[in-house]
Amino acid sequence: MRGVVLAAAACIAAACTGAGITAATASSSASGSAPASTTSHAADWPMYNQNVSRTGVAPGLAPAGPLGTAWTAHLDGAVYGQPLVVGGEVIAATEDDSIYAISAATGKVIWRTHVGTPVPQSKLHGLGDIFPLGITGTPAYDESNGLVYAVAEITGYHHMLVAVSAATGKVKLHRYLDAPTKSNQPAYNQQRPALAIWKGRVYASFGGLAGDAGPYQGSVVGAPLTGNGPLVRWTTPTARGGAIWATAGPVAGPGGNLWIGVGNGAAETASAHYDGSDSVTELTPALKRVGYFAPAIWRADNTTDLELGSTQPVLMPGGVTFIVGKRATGYLLNTTHLGGIGGQLAQQALICTGKVRGGAAVSGSVAYEPCVNGGIAAVKVNAAAKTMTVLWHGPAASNGSPVIGGGVVWVTHNTATGGTLYELDPATGAVVQQIPIVQGLPHFSSLSLSGSRAYVSTLTGVTAISGA
Repeated sequence: MRGVVLAAAACIAAACTGAGITAATASSSASGSAPASTTSHAADWPMYNQNVSRTGVAPGLAPAGPLGTAWTAHLDGAVYGQPLVVGGEVIAATEDDSIYAISAATGKVIWRTHVGTPVPQSKLHGLGDIFPLGITGTPAYDESNGLVYAVAEITGYHHMLVAVSAATGKVKLHRYLDAPTKSNQPAYNQQRPALAIWKGRVYASFGGLAGDAGPYQGSVVGAPLTGNGPLVRWTTPTARGGAIWATAGPVAGPGGNLWIGVGNGAAETASAHYDGSDSVTELTPALKRVGYFAPAIWRADNTTDLELGSTQPVLMPGGVTFIVGKRATGYLLNTTHLGGIGGQLAQQALICTGKVRGGAAVSGSVAYEPCVNGGIAAVKVNAAAKTMTVLWHGPAASNGSPVIGGGVVWVTHNTATGGTLYELDPATGAVVQQIPIVQGLPHFSSLSLSGSRAYVSTLTGVTAISGA
């Protein structure tokens, strides 16, 4: 790893597991600005979709208005996760394994911490679609200790949890999360989903690289926020696959448990027994499975790569959960009694005209789902009547992951060479405002909201849009 070797005293002792582990940090005040206060900050957007329930709603914003580009920060790599907004700073992590704090007001870099050397395309076995592969999942900020947590993939195929001070960028802990087995090799794993902070732990989820090949099993790993104590882990009980890869990551809900979407697994033949794949799965904070739902057609979903795990379960009012995956069939579930195989309360085909991938948002009884084709879908759920009604679809090109604030729904049209940010009327889906984003947007593109601005992750850094 390039950079300055982290001294042993710089990390919490129990977090530095294994002999000879080092982390690199090169914090710098690139703008010449003084670092922020060393105390923890209140956060407007501390993790993916603003909170661990993944609602995607920014409360208390003034009505959105005309859009303009406030600033663009060019960083050392693509930003695939949502930017965080913490105490006047925008926190972003790049595929070059760097974490940045950027002034929300000016776009100037306050500090940069480089935590490792990312894995180059030449080392990814011909798989994957992100090059190089560094920090992909959205980091998470813990207000109680002022630390930003992220998972970096580093050369040697290690997945390393790091925590840095939001005020200074100093690395406070680092810890490897991998547990290699014959059927699960870190070289074939990707940490795409957002991190979740819940019940004293930070949770990271793992799937496979794009191409879905090689020995891997989906998993969720929980590490104590302090760095002390053992990891907890749940692995999809399939021979191979069962990725947990939806960008929103674990969702916290009733009773303090976590809900995840799981991808296709190895069980495909008529004689195969169910293997935990293609499911909505409920886990305790200690990552013990206490319930699951799988469609009756789970074998066909596995065979055709049309699993539920392409987006997160949406926990709705009235004790129900809504999930829609690559097949674009919506399932309504009892949140705390998921029902097992074929145990849905209701189902409805063609929520979208194509696959659903990315992170959903929810406001009241309406879920906003990221359709790959045909525009995002606004779906009204009636828990009592057990119905799902598609209210509208957004612009045909709106294929990003939506968020909600200032009286509008925000969503991108993402392409590698540019894109568009839309404000949509939540009642009709009509375009209220739009602005081009010329920097190029990652697939599953999303954004964060704070004050009067939207912060969009791009293939070159972060762009701030005024008018939010």
